[in-house]
Amino acid sequence: MRRIAVITSGGDVPGLNACIRAVTRTALHYGCEVIGIRRGYEGLMNGEFVSLDSRSVAGILRQGGTMLGTARSERFMTEEGRRAALEQLRSAGIEGMVVIGGNGSLAGAYKLYEMGFPLVGVPKTIDNDQYGTDTAIGVDTALNTIADAVGRIKDTATSHHRAFLIEVMGRNCGYLALASGIICGAEMALIPERPATLEQVAHTIVESYRIGKAHCIIMVAEGWKPGLRALKDYLCDTKLNERFDVREVVLGHIQRGGTPTAFDRLLATRMGVRAVESLLDGSGIGKMVALRGAQSVLVDLKEATSQPKPLPEELLRIADMLCR
Repeated sequence: MRRIAVITSGGDVPGLNACIRAVTRTALHYGCEVIGIRRGYEGLMNGEFVSLDSRSVAGILRQGGTMLGTARSERFMTEEGRRAALEQLRSAGIEGMVVIGGNGSLAGAYKLYEMGFPLVGVPKTIDNDQYGTDTAIGVDTALNTIADAVGRIKDTATSHHRAFLIEVMGRNCGYLALASGIICGAEMALIPERPATLEQVAHTIVESYRIGKAHCIIMVAEGWKPGLRALKDYLCDTKLNERFDVREVVLGHIQRGGTPTAFDRLLATRMGVRAVESLLDGSGIGKMVALRGAQSVLVDLKEATSQPKPLPEELLRIADMLCR
């Protein structure tokens, strides 16, 4: 291969630029031309290409977001859209591609691979819900961001003897709420995978104050049902908000931004280098770079996109013991 492309698709996470940099400079090291694809699959279908050299990726290692931009694309989910993408790649003389994305983006990459295009996937998601890898680019930074925010909230919660309902991202996966609940010393973590009633949450808040705690922190995954708003309304309807000052905080997209941690920079770099090398030697075509233990390995994209990633039983057990 003499010309390869790199694309970031789906939601942004800290560490994407570090991976783009690693892909670009590794490919250049092996004598390949590198093409960056702007705005994810939407940009791919429109032929939004830019040539990348060593200076193009200088100084981006510590930057959040993605220098290439990203987008979600309904059109790419159709066969017509994927054929348009394939035509753009071939017209530009691109012989292989590194796709940095989450489960949906990698599922799209697998479809392109099935159509005969050589590519390698790299997992990125703050939710840590990508099957086949222990962790993905962005997870560590998001957790550190949440931990910093919750620490600040705890300070004011303790000063005023308040209970805080803190919503974190996790539409279908409660990893961030579960892990942050553990590392932040929360009294409860509400996640989609484990039902909890409104009455149980109210009981936790009351019990926290009964035993003399100066605050109560409830971590809420955005995908937990019945949801943050319903919970706050219930606490108000039952007059709990009159007995204890209950506040809500939605951390939202703050979890996606910011400077990537050292761990995420190194992980993104390792994965980017492995992706290019395995693309060029053929061993990674149709596969995803994954981290298992301390080693980077290759997992078939078909397997990586075949099922949801379950929450670690160890973390569930720890949360049962410590989040109270």
